[in-house]
Amino acid sequence: MPPLRIAAITLLLLASSATTRAAEPLPEAIGAPGQSVVVTLHAEGAQVYECKAGADGKAIWSFREPIATLLADGKTVGRHYAGPNWEHSDGSAVAAKVAGNAPGTTANDIPWLKLEVTSRRGSGVLADATIVQRINTKGGKRDGACETIGSFLNVPYSADYVFLRKP
Repeated sequence: MPPLRIAAITLLLLASSATTRAAEPLPEAIGAPGQSVVVTLHAEGAQVYECKAGADGKAIWSFREPIATLLADGKTVGRHYAGPNWEHSDGSAVAAKVAGNAPGTTANDIPWLKLEVTSRRGSGVLADATIVQRINTKGGKRDGACETIGSFLNVPYSADYVFLRKP
């Protein structure tokens, strides 16, 4: 086959697979039918774990809180922290509670989540958000035994947070 034809076929195949990936629906457990996207922010940070005594008395890692920077177009626009809370640099903020989850892509990835907004403040971009979805997670998961009760461990993670509202 001529090189130009091979290149054209390759481009068509790549475009087709990109379209397929983009069209894949989210897992039902974290879906939000009827909601519209307000903003999608990328997070880079850590999931913080604390070594605690488990029900059997053995020391295990227990999730404590997230600490992350929120980014849009590579620029810092806010932060994500315990609560869970998200604050935007425009002064708007939301807190939410987990309403659904789906497994991450690999065993090392924290789950994808659907969170219902429980409180909000400010009048910026996050002010009308009713649902937050955590998707495209990478890393952040730590399970199993630990050695010293009271010690902490930061596990790097990244995710996309999609803020949605009722139309």
